[in-house]
Amino acid sequence: MAQKSSSNRILILVIVLAIALIAVYYFSQSAKDQTELKSDKKDLKVAYVYVGPVGDGGWTYAHDLGRKHLESKGIKTTFVESVPEADSYRTIRNLAQNNDIIFTTSFGFMDPTLKTAEEFPNVTFMHCSGFKTSKNMGNYFGRMYQAKYLAGMVAGAMSKTNRIGVIGSHPISEIIRHINAFTLGVQAIKPDAEVQVLWINSWFDPAKEVEATNSLIDNGADIIAITTDSAAPLQTAAKKGVLSIGNDSDMTKYAPDHHLTAAIFNWGVIYEDIYNKVKDGTWKPGSDWWGLETGLVGLSPFSKLVPEDLQNKVNAKREEIGKGLKVFQGPITKQDGSIALEAGKTHTDQELLSMNYFVKGVIGDLPKN
Repeated sequence: MAQKSSSNRILILVIVLAIALIAVYYFSQSAKDQTELKSDKKDLKVAYVYVGPVGDGGWTYAHDLGRKHLESKGIKTTFVESVPEADSYRTIRNLAQNNDIIFTTSFGFMDPTLKTAEEFPNVTFMHCSGFKTSKNMGNYFGRMYQAKYLAGMVAGAMSKTNRIGVIGSHPISEIIRHINAFTLGVQAIKPDAEVQVLWINSWFDPAKEVEATNSLIDNGADIIAITTDSAAPLQTAAKKGVLSIGNDSDMTKYAPDHHLTAAIFNWGVIYEDIYNKVKDGTWKPGSDWWGLETGLVGLSPFSKLVPEDLQNKVNAKREEIGKGLKVFQGPITKQDGSIALEAGKTHTDQELLSMNYFVKGVIGDLPKN
C-alpha cells in the first residue's frame, strides 16, 4: 500500500513538472513573439505619394518637409513625386507592397487609395484632404481656412485698390472654402473690398499661373494670392511691383521684397502623431482635421512691409480662432445675394467639407454641375 502511494506521488510530481515546463515554454514563446512584434513596429516603413514635384515651393514641398521631419526621428521613408491623379492607383499599389504606412497627398488620390487599401488589409493608408475611410484607411487635413482668413486680413489691410486677385486651382470644396475664408478675412478689414478669382484647373502649371497673374493685375489687383503650388505668380507679381500672399509654405525667398506672409502647413506634427499611433497599436480609421491650436496650420513670418499694429491685430485674431472662434460665423451672404448663414449660426464640419458657394465679394464663377 505504501509502495502504491509512493508511486502515485511520483506520478503527480511528474505531471506537475510537465505542466510547469509547458507553461515556461509557452510564456517564453509569447514574450519572444511580443518582442519580435515590438521590433517590427520600430521598423515601420513609410511612403508618400505626391501630386507635384518636391521643389514646387508650395503644397508638395510642405508635405516633403513633413516627411523629412519623420526621417529626422530615424524613421525610414520613401516618396514618389509628380504622380498624375488619373494614374495614381498603380503607384500606390506598388508602394503598398513594401511599406507599412502610405500617405497619399492629393484629393484626386482618394478613390485609388481606397481601392488599394482593400487589397492590402495589413497596410495603413492615410489620404490627405478627402473624406472616405475603411478598416485600414483614414484621412487627415488641416483647417487651412483658418489661416486663410488671417492671410485675408493682411491682404485687405495692405490693398490700396480694394481688389485682390486669387489664382484658383480646382473648383472643389476645399479650395472654395479657402477662398471664402480669405475673402471674409479681407472684408473684416475692408468690407467693400473685392476678391477676383481666375481658375486654371491645375494644381501646378507655372505657365497658366503666370498668365492668370498678369490678367488679374491688368484688372486692378494690387495683391496676388494663390491656391496653386508654384511660386511663379509671386515672382511675376514682384516684377510688376505687386504684393503677394504665399500658399502652403513660406514663399518669402521667391519674392523677398513683395511677399507679405503665407498661409502654411506644418505637416510634421500630424505625420509624427499618426506614425506613433500606428506603431503602438492605437491608430483608428477616421478623420483628423487639425486647426491653428495644434500648430499644423498657421502663417509664415510677416514681411517687414506689414505694420506692427496690423501684425498685432492678426495675432490677436489668431488667438481667438485657436480658442474656438468660428471663421464662418453668420450672418454670411452668398455671391448671389441669398443667405448662406443666418446671424449667430455657424457651418458644421460636414457643411464646410461640402461647401459649394462663393461669399459676397468674390468675383468669379463656379462651374455648374
